[in-house]
Amino acid sequence: QVQLRESGGGLVQAGGSLRLSCTASTLGFGSYAMAWFRQAAGQEREFVAGISWKGGATYYADSVKGRFTISRDDVIATVYLQMNSLKPEDTAVYFCAAQFRAPIASVVRETELNAWGPGTQVTVSS
Repeated sequence: QVQLRESGGGLVQAGGSLRLSCTASTLGFGSYAMAWFRQAAGQEREFVAGISWKGGATYYADSVKGRFTISRDDVIATVYLQMNSLKPEDTAVYFCAAQFRAPIASVVRETELNAWGPGTQVTVSS
């Protein structure tokens, strides 16, 4: 079972940027589709961004499209989420998730992902 751990969260002012990292402790990381989700206080967890296990395809929630970028480095088994132009409504705990050879279309559904990190808090002040 792949183990994931997020880092890079913190407090930032609106309009600022943060880069989240998620490192996996597994061989064959390149065969895992990866995704970022977030959960704001009192709300359900929602999909943010996904990247295919070959890295050629990405997918974003409409709320972050054009502001966030997901990428991966299979050599160091890490997936990133570059977050620019942050808004207070981006405040949430951010989770990374993985599924072995999942099609990109499936990573938007958290039930399709069977490995999750503990999350990292992102707080955007107005």
